Amino acid sequence: MTNQPDAPLWRDGGVPVSPRFDDPYYSLENGLAETRHTFLAGNGLPERFRDGFHIAELGFGTGLNLLAALHLWREAATPGTLRFTSFEAFPMAAEDMIRAQAAFPELAGIAAELAPHWRAGAREVTLPDLTFRMIAGDARETLPRWEGVADAWFLDGFSPAKNPELWGPELMEEVARHTAIGGTAATYTAAGHVRRALAAAGFEVSREPGYGRKRHMSVARRG
Repeated sequence: MTNQPDAPLWRDGGVPVSPRFDDPYYSLENGLAETRHTFLAGNGLPERFRDGFHIAELGFGTGLNLLAALHLWREAATPGTLRFTSFEAFPMAAEDMIRAQAAFPELAGIAAELAPHWRAGAREVTLPDLTFRMIAGDARETLPRWEGVADAWFLDGFSPAKNPELWGPELMEEVARHTAIGGTAATYTAAGHVRRALAAAGFEVSREPGYGRKRHMSVARRG
């Protein structure tokens, strides 16, 4: 776990930006819409949901992806428990995370439900329909030690140009090693080196239409 949480800068009507990576935590246009297009639809959700479905994520950020996934799980009336594991090197302070989540009124109920856990410094949260764990630290070190296997990956680090450590071929190999057969991964980036790293790790990779101003994104499936 890092010693100090990252404190974002707030720009363009309250969008949090990481001073460490000079990159926004979510789309300046509509972060929730981008999450739904890229990570949820990109992984074939909610159609693939089932009891115990396991989402893993590189880059927890503001927690928006978790909120959106749990919202979709409940909207789909999926029975059982959603499992969600996130790898985050620089966790955001609770109050900053809560402020960022407040930008999405549609998720207000879930945000309020989880806020006390963030304020308490929780890295694990258990609800009747959710088992969540945040693994703090450099994913290049923590992911190889993880014993879990994901059905779907949200690859949501900062831009590969600004945060190359989270997109290297060795880490993509670890993502593949921790993906169930038939499992998927999705990311907003269509950078060639990222797609090549996923393909080299054993994924079948396709370039799909991106959200908003992003012409393309990447979707991967482990055969």
